[in-house]
Amino acid sequence: MAQLSRSISWGRDRRLILVGGTLEQRAMDSETAQLAPLLAQHFTVLHYDRRGRGDSTDTQPYAVEREIEDIDALITEAGDSAFLFGISSGAALALEAAIKLGDKVKKLAMYEAPYNDDEAARQAWKAYRKQLAEVLAHSRRGDALALFMLLVGMPPDHLDAVRQHPLWPMWEAVAPTLAYDAAVMGEDSSVPNEKAASVAVPALVMDGGASYPFMHVTALALAKAMPHAQHRTLEGQTHEVAPQVLAPVLVEFFKG
Repeated sequence: MAQLSRSISWGRDRRLILVGGTLEQRAMDSETAQLAPLLAQHFTVLHYDRRGRGDSTDTQPYAVEREIEDIDALITEAGDSAFLFGISSGAALALEAAIKLGDKVKKLAMYEAPYNDDEAARQAWKAYRKQLAEVLAHSRRGDALALFMLLVGMPPDHLDAVRQHPLWPMWEAVAPTLAYDAAVMGEDSSVPNEKAASVAVPALVMDGGASYPFMHVTALALAKAMPHAQHRTLEGQTHEVAPQVLAPVLVEFFKG
């Protein structure tokens, strides 16, 4: 198991693990990082660096099962069980963990897991995974980042400017973990309805009302597939959800 770096905000008896999305790490001022202090008023919050990021170590070869074992270890550290919240690709990992860890996960909340059943999107995802493997095999981390940013819609003529972004060195340092998120999302990133049907715990599946249209379709499909799920659209929110909007929704769900 990787040696995980995490921060623990000791709140109430209920324990909540935050699972970050692609490239996220605790040193970044991300949505997940901003959520932690808001939620710590109600829960004991564990915000950790996923393997290969920040101060956490890594172990090769990678497998999604190893990341689930990491979450399992965090649950054991916090107590016998915990709530899980995942954002973006972290939501997909939280889904996998909720299925594999059974009663250890008491409730699951997901914000915009980026599955997409559109055929063109599925083909683009397959091409991305192939190209990503090629550039990472040659340690071309900057090119790996560029592939990801083009995949999520960045215009090609913006790439040179983004390479000057203050966070670029931090992103480049964890570029190999793009392959980890790709593995979590699956071969073609289609909605895993069969897996979702195996989620036995209460679940909250969310999307943003101002986000990409496919996110709403995906959230509805996931919520429909899960036997004990509810769906909620956060009006006015994009994929970069405002923590102050998301936090009260999570508190209501997890404390309900």
